[in-house]
Amino acid sequence: MGATEDLLRDARARLVGAPRESLGRERTSRWRADRIVRAGAAWHLGVLLLTDDEVLSTAEILRAAEPVRRGYPAESARARAERRAQARRGGFAEGEVVHVGWHVLDVAAVDAGGASGPLAMVDQVPRVRWSPGGALVPLQGYLDERIVLALGG
Repeated sequence: MGATEDLLRDARARLVGAPRESLGRERTSRWRADRIVRAGAAWHLGVLLLTDDEVLSTAEILRAAEPVRRGYPAESARARAERRAQARRGGFAEGEVVHVGWHVLDVAAVDAGGASGPLAMVDQVPRVRWSPGGALVPLQGYLDERIVLALGG
């Protein structure tokens, strides 16, 4: 195992008992309204989602909600409301947090000296880019900070 995989394995052990958030996948059908269905659960650690055996990059985060009729000041607000309704139609509870559009990251590629999503190996140190314009920071410190937050500390 490589350095990145070791850090992620340690993170999983430290997160036992911490709450997880739902993962969703989009489903379309000719006969049913579009919906977002359950695809597992993960610990949300900033730009990373950690499952029992994979690490994912975050993308869209929403809260499931019943559709309501109201006027929207912008088309983007209407689209966001529809996405929340899709999650509710897919079986998520009212207000449940759902992650959609996530991607599985290639930890082996990172440990081999490359990059995958926000993860990269730089000078033999696993690093993470915590925002699109942010710098690469050591993964160890990033995970330490996020795990404290996930555990309610």
